[in-house]
Amino acid sequence: MGDRQVTLPRAGLAKRVKALMTGSVAGLALMASPLVASAETLGEALADSYRNSGLLEQNRAVLKAADEDAAQAIASLRPVLSWSAGVNRSFSTTYASGVSVGTGETTGSAQLTASLLLFDFGASARAVDVAKETVLLTRQQLVSIEQQVLLRAVSAYMEVRRANENLALRQANVRLLSQELRAAQDRFDVGEVTRTDVSQAEAALAASRSGLTSAVGSLAQARLEYEAAVGHLPGNLAAPSRLGSVPGSQAEATNIGLRVHPSMDVARRQVTIADMQIDIAGAAYKPKLNATASYGLSTPFGQDVNTLGGSVGLNLSGPVYSGGAIASVERQALLNKEATLANLHVVSDTVKQNVGTAYSAVQVAQAATVSGREQVRAAEVAFDGVREEATLGSRTTLDVLTQEQTLLDARTDYLSAQVDEVLARYSLLSAMGQLTAQALNLNVEIYDPAAYYNMVKSAPARQSRQGRQLDSVLRRIGRE
Repeated sequence: MGDRQVTLPRAGLAKRVKALMTGSVAGLALMASPLVASAETLGEALADSYRNSGLLEQNRAVLKAADEDAAQAIASLRPVLSWSAGVNRSFSTTYASGVSVGTGETTGSAQLTASLLLFDFGASARAVDVAKETVLLTRQQLVSIEQQVLLRAVSAYMEVRRANENLALRQANVRLLSQELRAAQDRFDVGEVTRTDVSQAEAALAASRSGLTSAVGSLAQARLEYEAAVGHLPGNLAAPSRLGSVPGSQAEATNIGLRVHPSMDVARRQVTIADMQIDIAGAAYKPKLNATASYGLSTPFGQDVNTLGGSVGLNLSGPVYSGGAIASVERQALLNKEATLANLHVVSDTVKQNVGTAYSAVQVAQAATVSGREQVRAAEVAFDGVREEATLGSRTTLDVLTQEQTLLDARTDYLSAQVDEVLARYSLLSAMGQLTAQALNLNVEIYDPAAYYNMVKSAPARQSRQGRQLDSVLRRIGRE
């Protein structure tokens, strides 16, 4: 028996179908739906990721270690005072004419020694400058890590929303196709349609259920990524109220990126450090002048004799021949300078490319959003028309099911386009170097990278008041 035209007696079903499909996307209508009072916002998620990131904590500790390198470089310019104490036992035996005479003496001594580098043609001062530049460089690397953390949080947030909305669409589609199958079965029972129509509805429902299962899995994965990126599982996520600002032109965005992106600052400081290393290498050929002073006490045990004495001196030293090591270090410093200059060009080109790519992605995503909205509108009109025509017997079950799938695909593509636009906008901010907690005005306590440096920049001794405060800070960090 051949296929026959479908007659759908329930004319109101098309409206109910449209309501089912429309309701699942109402929450993402270009990210502008009313917010539920308890919904978590994108800003709150970003703030939580900033607070909870172990990667940020790790790199803040790396920055503190760089701060200590600067303190150690400063300390090398100061006097070094040390003490020593010891007990020495000397003994001897003298043999004369078959007679042995033994003598022994135990002597105690204590000495205080001071040394100070007076002059080394600026090598040590340059080393201090290198350490300070390294601190500033490491701060910019921390900003780069912060951008990665926040961009990951944006992506995780939007992917959960995408997965939630896609799941809602799939659930609505399963409900819709279940109604279609029941209607087809009823018509088959009264002889209005063939077994083919029922089988087509069954196949469509099976495919929809498979898609629903996939959507459930995707949501589970998105939730796990959200927990890793933000620090807790997602609840009800609100639509983003801000989409990320976009400069008026690609050239403007590129200029911002070249000016403020942390990787550019890192590359520039690497060139500066390489210049300083050349100065340090050149100073190795020149002499160093050190001052030394010592004062000590020596006393033999058991004798009423004490010796107090000391010395003061200047020591001038310099290389005569080092087997070519000093010359090699100097050549190496020059080559490192060339490498850092080349790297600066590479980083500059990379920033330009990344900004250009991100800017284009925003434009593509915006166009896709507009196109997707029109596609959904057209698919809804076509779906309504096919349904109405089916009630008149001019369309088959397959036509209806095909148009249902087309509408589902259009809505899914539209949702994805909206999510992709948000991600593209924040990716552009990251490419320009502006995806930071401070630039986004997040409701968090902004980490001050200079706070620890200000505590250690004078290289305080452990016994000083500031040194004890530092010990307290480090113990507190260890407990966190």
